[in-house]
Amino acid sequence: MSAAALAIQLLNGLASASSLFLVAAGLTLIFGVSRIVNFAHGSLYMLGAYGAYAIGAWLDARLGRSLAGFAAAVVAAAVLVGLVGALLERLVLRRLYGAPELLQLTATFALVLIIRDLTLAAFGAEDLLGPRVPGLAGAVEIAGRAVPQYDLAMIAIGPVVLVGLTLLIGRTRFGVLVRATAEDRTLAAALGIDERRLATAVFALGALLGGLAGALQLPREPANLGMDLSVIADAFVVTVVGGLGSIPGAFLAALLIGVTKTLCIALGDVHVLGVTVALPRATLVVEFIVMAVVLAVRPNGLLGRPPPPAAATVLPEQRALIRRPGRTHALIASAIVAVALLLGVAGDDYTRVLATDVLIATLFAASLQFLTGLGGIVSFGHAAYFGIGAYAAAVAVRHGWPFVAALALGPLAGYGAAWSFGAVSMRLAGIYRAMLTLAFAQIAWSIAFQWDSVTGGSNGLVGLWPPAWLGARGAYYFVTLGLVATAWATLFALGRTPFGFAVRAARDAPRRAEALGIDVAARQWRTFAIAGAVAGLAGGLFAFSKGSLSPETLGIGRSVDVLVMVLLGGLNATFGPLLGAGLYVWLQDVLARTTEYWRACVGLGIVVLVIAFPHGVGGGFARWRARRSAK
Repeated sequence: MSAAALAIQLLNGLASASSLFLVAAGLTLIFGVSRIVNFAHGSLYMLGAYGAYAIGAWLDARLGRSLAGFAAAVVAAAVLVGLVGALLERLVLRRLYGAPELLQLTATFALVLIIRDLTLAAFGAEDLLGPRVPGLAGAVEIAGRAVPQYDLAMIAIGPVVLVGLTLLIGRTRFGVLVRATAEDRTLAAALGIDERRLATAVFALGALLGGLAGALQLPREPANLGMDLSVIADAFVVTVVGGLGSIPGAFLAALLIGVTKTLCIALGDVHVLGVTVALPRATLVVEFIVMAVVLAVRPNGLLGRPPPPAAATVLPEQRALIRRPGRTHALIASAIVAVALLLGVAGDDYTRVLATDVLIATLFAASLQFLTGLGGIVSFGHAAYFGIGAYAAAVAVRHGWPFVAALALGPLAGYGAAWSFGAVSMRLAGIYRAMLTLAFAQIAWSIAFQWDSVTGGSNGLVGLWPPAWLGARGAYYFVTLGLVATAWATLFALGRTPFGFAVRAARDAPRRAEALGIDVAARQWRTFAIAGAVAGLAGGLFAFSKGSLSPETLGIGRSVDVLVMVLLGGLNATFGPLLGAGLYVWLQDVLARTTEYWRACVGLGIVVLVIAFPHGVGGGFARWRARRSAK
């Protein structure tokens, strides 16, 4: 490629980096003050695009299309999104300050579901392409090649916003208050700073920046319902690579990732040691590779500082629920097994299919409960090991492996992936470790999405049904029941061995555990790998129960689904995985057949759960029993 062509590609990358910086700047600003992991920031970006489209169409119909009208639509959309952000902060997110990251992520993902369905109801499912911007619709010739004028305008907007935010945070009283609150919320409150009002203002400003980015993106990309999740992963990467809370760091990270993606496209296929590497296909994964490399070298990001002590992953109320199993537990377990056997014998095909889904989801949730409830390790990408186990079993069957051997490969693949990812992730702590687990999950998703010859790419794999002898009279259901019960009981028993008690000690008091001779990092690493193996077994069972696989098996949505199941059942409730998985799968099945907007219903339920019952339904029941026993 010529130098001129490379320069043009770099300009395109700078335009994309500028847009990404606007989104990430709002996200990092919100985190710097509130410490909220705001998954709904992508939804604010999406609302900005839809708002600019609607306001722009209204202005064009009355005043005619003009550059001033476009600018007015962008500003109005950004301000409206800022107001929406302030409303969300006051109604929902204010209640989550200081809560564990799991609760924050789950609640903000619930807002994603609600906002998406509200947008669907208001604008429909069709993509809405904004008109070209008057005065910026042409191209400028640079080095004999055409560069869109709008891209050049986008390149200029990023530094302008950076300078403006730097002056706002560094030279104004508002900025002093923001920095003081970000440094120490307790001390800032003691000095008379109204931290609630300040947090609302900062959240509104961050939401405004996200809405501004979406509105400015409209001439380059149509407004669509998938914008929220497609941009939030990129924004998280930029925020973490730059350093949480650092706006200059977000700018540098956006430039780094934007230019790296552009170079992958510009360089095309390269040959290394006789192997052809298709760099353009790596654009889906390169940013996560950059993130992993940066965090391995600089655990706090490029310009980030060590975060303040994070909230405990396990709530104090939930620690009190951990007790030795007794006769009541045995009776409940026997009743559950009896009901499960009865469903397999007397239930119809639909009942067995739904019960199989619940069993597999239970095992998946149990693996995350073991990791997070017992180990105190937050994972935002647990679906990676579920999906890797599913694909390993599926690919083995397609290559002629016997069913039993292929199914056994699922937990082995999940264990290997978790062991490898954990070697890097366990070097970090807090939100950085959680975000790195998300990065690894996205890397796995990208590989599954693009490795057509093995995974089937975006089309996935089909024809993965179990052998005929397992299809008779629901035999596969009983196989699933036996494996799920055995694996779940093994996890339960493992949590009550010396290993399990050491893991709990590492969770609750890591420094004291190290002083007692416990290798905290090694225990956490092993816990991570065991959870990955169990998730891989659940993935293998899932592949054969559905008969097909797609890359969504490893997607962000599935990781959040299992988080909701765990929180719904209770982080440390004995039968929490079954309760959470059963309620979640049943509600999804009922609502999906009842209303088009079932996601919003699920989202509302999650918000109520997180705010009113942070210890989960199972945890709440156990606490009620404990209080009655104490009387």
